[in-house]
Amino acid sequence: MTRRTPVRVAAGVWLAALLLLAGLVGMELSAPPLPALGAGPAAADADTLARGAALARAGNCLACHTARGGEPYAGGRTIRTPFGTLVAGNLTPDAATGLGAWSPEAFRRALHEGISRDGRLLYPAFPYEHTTRLQDADVDALYAYLRSQPAVHRVNDAHALHFPYNTQAALALWRLLNFEPGRHADDPARSAEWNRGAYLVQGAGHCAACHSPRNAWGGSGLALSGGLMPDGRWYAPSLLDPAEAGVQDWTPDRVLALLRDGRVEGATTMGPMAEVVFHGSSHLADADLRAVATYLRGLPVQAARQPDFEPAEPALLRLGAQVYEQHCVDCHGPQGQGAEEAYLPLAANRAVLTASPVNAIQAILSGGFSPATAGNPQPYGMPPFRTLLSDTEVAAVASFIRQSWGNRAAAVSPLDVQQVR
Repeated sequence: MTRRTPVRVAAGVWLAALLLLAGLVGMELSAPPLPALGAGPAAADADTLARGAALARAGNCLACHTARGGEPYAGGRTIRTPFGTLVAGNLTPDAATGLGAWSPEAFRRALHEGISRDGRLLYPAFPYEHTTRLQDADVDALYAYLRSQPAVHRVNDAHALHFPYNTQAALALWRLLNFEPGRHADDPARSAEWNRGAYLVQGAGHCAACHSPRNAWGGSGLALSGGLMPDGRWYAPSLLDPAEAGVQDWTPDRVLALLRDGRVEGATTMGPMAEVVFHGSSHLADADLRAVATYLRGLPVQAARQPDFEPAEPALLRLGAQVYEQHCVDCHGPQGQGAEEAYLPLAANRAVLTASPVNAIQAILSGGFSPATAGNPQPYGMPPFRTLLSDTEVAAVASFIRQSWGNRAAAVSPLDVQQVR
């Protein structure tokens, strides 16, 4: 007989409590399976397919459901979370490994209720917290668009989640605490453009999945007040704070241009947001982008919480200045002023000054690349320094940048860098 670790014992007790709670409150641990699709649905018309394509772009479905180097929408991309690793599914109409056997009713149930065709509760990495808001006609258009894609036979890898998060009981409790199905309803006090923007941001675009803080269970809600992304490698800045990513004081045209081109004077997208622009928003109609801009500009202003400013140790800043002089000054300038139409300034750069230093660290480690779009066809990029700089050197140059030329942001420690690396 082996001795179980305290963690495993605690996890077992926790799961037992979950199962007891499931019985007490009548939580559904599964749902009835839906029959496989018999004869395929009638071919969709061009307008429906275009509508579905726009929704797929708005939701950036391609990014998560395409493995690196893989076929579009055929799944296989891994998504790291604090609870383990999830693998995105195959959305192509392959009957055996994709959506080929899914009826329109099964697809609606997945997007509106987070339940698979076979009755399993789905993991919320699939953003049904947000797609529940979509109208039936839009879900059907998205279904038609995905069914119009080439079928790819690809058997997916299994999820690798830690116990007890890999149980349906844990999912049932998560849903009880974090999920309530419901459709979008227009606000009659707002304009049609604002309501369209709200629908795209809150529903198909599921912007809050990244730009909202998450609770201990991984629930995000619709706060849009910024938060660390589930894999811990990027920080999605607050859309409520103009000092982070809020655009309340921008013109509508400037917001539209950033979403369409990925870059405007004084601001550029990078990391996951560059991917959103490249696969998604750069392909949307200007009318939809303007609606999103109207909604984002109308968000309430709420300043993000900033830690008390403390100057970095002088030795760390001296090292940072040396690293900056060696690797950064040629592009970003001796005063962090950047180069017009090429390299962004670092002085007074709100991406540099966020309370979380994660994005600054990630840019140094992994490089910074804006998306290639029609409006930004030859973007300038920054090379990665992951293999050239130690954790201490990265911390030093990040601290130097965050505390020079009038910048006043918290220092970065080698431990901060190690956690991102």
